[in-house]
Amino acid sequence: MSADQPARQRVLLVTGMLGAGKTTALRVLEDLGWEIVDNFPIRMLDALLDAGSSGADSDPAPLAIGFDSRTRGFNPERIIAQVKALTERRDIELTTLFLDCGSNELERRYNETRRRHVLAGDAPVSTGIRAERELLAPLRRWADLLIDTTEFTSNDLQRVIRERFASSEPGELTVTVSSFGFSRGMPPVADLVFDMRFIENPHWDPVLRPQTGQDQAVGDYIRKDPAYEEAFTRIRDLLLLLLPRYRAQGKAYVHIAFGCTGGRHRSVFTAEQMGAALRQAGFSPTLLHRNLGSRAADLLEGGLRREK
Repeated sequence: MSADQPARQRVLLVTGMLGAGKTTALRVLEDLGWEIVDNFPIRMLDALLDAGSSGADSDPAPLAIGFDSRTRGFNPERIIAQVKALTERRDIELTTLFLDCGSNELERRYNETRRRHVLAGDAPVSTGIRAERELLAPLRRWADLLIDTTEFTSNDLQRVIRERFASSEPGELTVTVSSFGFSRGMPPVADLVFDMRFIENPHWDPVLRPQTGQDQAVGDYIRKDPAYEEAFTRIRDLLLLLLPRYRAQGKAYVHIAFGCTGGRHRSVFTAEQMGAALRQAGFSPTLLHRNLGSRAADLLEGGLRREK
């Protein structure tokens, strides 16, 4: 791009299921310096972008536009055709983000807030959710980015939005190392997932069961497993090979997740140790434990204890 050529404006269309977190996502984007337009009549998108491009600002602020099934005249097929045409423009960089959420979790959120679903009428909330999911299916399939917030708290969604859309200096790599429990669902946004269920499970030791991977006794127990040290070393070496290559390719964010059954012992300990190893190698990982506060439960661990 020549020095006298205006920078392309970043435009993010934010849509998805009602209750999946659009308002939260837009609020975070605003904190990150994006201009926000919510509940926008998407049929007027061309006029909005034309008005912005006529300004004298050579470095326009990124623009996030929120819309959903409540928008007047909402038609996913028409929106897709409209946005396809806009992607041909050289003055904007257009991306579509779709926020999804499991139907059961959406129903729980509606019941918790006592709000009516706009497509349900006098029918149960579940009816409105099914109708909305069917309506939005083409847009969901077509969107550039999909974030499933089923297992997210509000803080989780805020973190993911910051990771995906905060401005970064070229070459900067943001690394997140997390732990989770497979019995409570896969992490929806991890780039690399490592399954630590081959390690002997501290859950079956009555003394260690109420503890977590942040406790020394649990760590000592895991280290005694003959497979742990070699596996950890190989994973660490793989990450130290991959992370600089991701950075060289311009990737801004990498999320590395370690899983075990319940997400309280093996995955937590491994994530803690890997975070320390990456810091020693010069990275600055953020450490997250999705299920650390979950209760220990035999049914989640699954099956009977293996006889010694």
